[in-house]
Amino acid sequence: MGSPTDPFDPGTFDRGAAFDIAVVGGGINGCGIARDAAGRGARVLLLERGDLAQGTSSASTKLIHGGLRYLEHYEFSLVRESLVERERLWAIAPHIIRPMRFVLPYIQGLRPAWLLRTGLFLYDHIGGRKALPAADGIDLRRHPAGAPLKPGITRGFAYSDCWVDDARLVVLNARDAADRGATVLTRTEVLAMECRDGLWSIDTSAGAFRARAVVNAAGPSVLGLLKRAHQPAGHAMRLVRGSHIVVRRLFDHAFAYFFQLPDGRIFFAIPYESDFTLIGTTDRDHHGALEHVTASAEEIAYLCEGANRYFRQQIAPADVVWSYAGVRPLLDDGSGKPEAATRGYSFELDGGEPGSAPLLSVFGGKITTYRHLASSAVERLKPLVPALSGGDWTAQAPLPGGDFARDGIAALKQGYAAAYPFLTPDTIDRISRAYGTRASAWLGQAQTLDGLGEDFGHGLTGAEVDYLVAQEWARTADDILWRRTKLGLRLDTDQVGRLAQYLLARG
Repeated sequence: MGSPTDPFDPGTFDRGAAFDIAVVGGGINGCGIARDAAGRGARVLLLERGDLAQGTSSASTKLIHGGLRYLEHYEFSLVRESLVERERLWAIAPHIIRPMRFVLPYIQGLRPAWLLRTGLFLYDHIGGRKALPAADGIDLRRHPAGAPLKPGITRGFAYSDCWVDDARLVVLNARDAADRGATVLTRTEVLAMECRDGLWSIDTSAGAFRARAVVNAAGPSVLGLLKRAHQPAGHAMRLVRGSHIVVRRLFDHAFAYFFQLPDGRIFFAIPYESDFTLIGTTDRDHHGALEHVTASAEEIAYLCEGANRYFRQQIAPADVVWSYAGVRPLLDDGSGKPEAATRGYSFELDGGEPGSAPLLSVFGGKITTYRHLASSAVERLKPLVPALSGGDWTAQAPLPGGDFARDGIAALKQGYAAAYPFLTPDTIDRISRAYGTRASAWLGQAQTLDGLGEDFGHGLTGAEVDYLVAQEWARTADDILWRRTKLGLRLDTDQVGRLAQYLLARG
């Protein structure tokens, strides 16, 4: 594999040749579409103005799930689609996706027990669940998930979903697209687009490109890109901010929690990076800028108060070690409350007639349905882009590093521990779950930790950093610490500074 991060060199690039498809947006939908189209033979260009997954796609609750709460909004088709995708994604990415058992306590005066049982029955049966355990009722006085909860919470239900490293899911889709011939340019902003002689002329911060078709997968900026292309929008968008907090571990078991609140909302408390608990999310209409979206003090306090309704161990905003927020680009379906707005998606296709190049815009979506969305988007373009051939291929093809059995993560870790006995168990676990079988690409023949280059702390070494720069488009310390890994939770200021200096020195 060559380095995908080499600066764009106009001297070695044939600007006269047009790409078959230019995808604008390096979030989960854009990277998924780029991967699918490249695998069907198209010459693909992926443009992202920042880092991959820098926006909404790294700010999710990090779940591959059907969306149990969407059932009460009657979104049965969306839940079914999501549940079908759940086990498919687990199968193609068993390193970054893993099963998780969720505990839903029953609270008298909120949703009745019969409604919860009915919802869980549907959840188990409408999506073709095969490998994940079914839901059942539990006695929280005896179940391990009951111990951290306040007295009086005695009944509940347990059900299955999956956890995902969302940012790595994005990066691995981009990596696979590049392995299949796509050109991926990060930190490349689209300034303007114009259709000329049946081709899109795309002016960017890295120069001009041409493409036979454009996919607008800009997420919250989808309408802004349409304006730059001088195209009207046929859909209205609703931007909804979801915020999360991370605190020191509130419980020692592997179960996650699905909690209800008196205002009708729900939130999750999830085991996170071994030593932490992830709590979220909020749903607030977002009216501000899309750059540097952060959790407000009000949202942080709201999540703390929600957790304090359930856990014996009380938390305050001062206990939050990290918070993050993302803006979800939802279809505006007229829902009164932000949490009721649909998580479904829609396409808008402009052009395609003689003399006009197609522009396909993606509205809405959720991380769980990205693969099916990508396949559907490419199918829409197939009649208009002659280079595209074949059908849906991504449902069975492993993502990079995921070419092992979905129950094989333990064996993979054992193999790395035997081959690299100088690595700590925590590091073995982290790199196995981040890179899968591809960790050996940068571990190489190292016999000692020194053989992996500079040690930045907590298992992060120069060899891993070099790999992330050369193969995963990382440029800055933030790219590495908060998206490619989550070691930003662990490295101290001096270690972060050394990493920043290392990246600056290597250019």
